[in-house]
Amino acid sequence: MAKVYERIEPRLARWIGEQPVFFVGTAPLSGDGLVNVSPKGLRGTFGVLDDHTFAYVDMTASGIETIAHLRENGRVCVMFCSFDGTPNVVRLHGRGRVVTHGEPGFDDALAPFVMGLASRRTEARGVVTVDVTRVADACGYAVPRMELEGDRELLDSWAERRSPEWLRNYRAEKNEHSLDGLPGLAGLPEW
Repeated sequence: MAKVYERIEPRLARWIGEQPVFFVGTAPLSGDGLVNVSPKGLRGTFGVLDDHTFAYVDMTASGIETIAHLRENGRVCVMFCSFDGTPNVVRLHGRGRVVTHGEPGFDDALAPFVMGLASRRTEARGVVTVDVTRVADACGYAVPRMELEGDRELLDSWAERRSPEWLRNYRAEKNEHSLDGLPGLAGLPEW
């Protein structure tokens, strides 16, 4: 059934790389703050960097909860589910940090994903890197089987219709603070 691993084993890293979607869970320190779970996808935006580290590209979106929570306390859990083949659920718990577009180190953090991103670089608002403290799997018996049709192209077409200035203004309006008022992109360098 469930097993805890000492590290992200090569077999798990391969399995993770095959999954088309993952879920990122974070929460603020405040007991009455909003817990957040964000679905993520787009192949080429997630990578296992070593046995205890992974990273993913954070794309422009209407909210900023994950980044705000990571900036406040760093706690994060990423979950992968198998929707085809052998049932499995893998959770990677750890401490995350983010470097956003315009901050020192952004280009270096983004480098492992450049090939997978291709034209999506303008949509990347940050890179989240997580030092993994716990790796565990679970049976996934109750997760339904589903067929993947493919990645959505909506984010690409949405961003292509906007100028860099429009995207900067959008992020300034939508991504300054979390729903709980925590700083997201507020006070960070402009793009």
